[in-house]
Amino acid sequence: MAEIKIANVEALGKPLGQYSHKARVKAGEFLFIAGMLAPGADFDAQCSGVFAQIEKALSSAGAGWGNVVQFTTYLVHSQDISKFMAWRLREFPHMFPNGAYPPNTLLIIDRLVQEQFLVEVQTVAAI
Repeated sequence: MAEIKIANVEALGKPLGQYSHKARVKAGEFLFIAGMLAPGADFDAQCSGVFAQIEKALSSAGAGWGNVVQFTTYLVHSQDISKFMAWRLREFPHMFPNGAYPPNTLLIIDRLVQEQFLVEVQTVAAI
């Protein structure tokens, strides 16, 4: 079983959203999940679909949200940053009830593999 300590660094100030500055991990095994995409009529639908895909990938390895040590998030539109922050503010407390949100790097890119996709999330977990 992995030992995961997620924390913030006081000298860096409070994070801007539902993420932490660092994750310190002692694990026997790491799980690297490719960037997940999901179709949907709007940003929230796609975001919910993406995290549902991540949950399936975690579950397939006998893991869950508590095993996640890092996210990398790709957005196509900078105006979706506030939507992403609102989605995490609403959903992450259910996914991470202890309030230890994994580090997340957020990138704005030109496009994803298909024009319809607005968000992609890559995940690293420790098992």
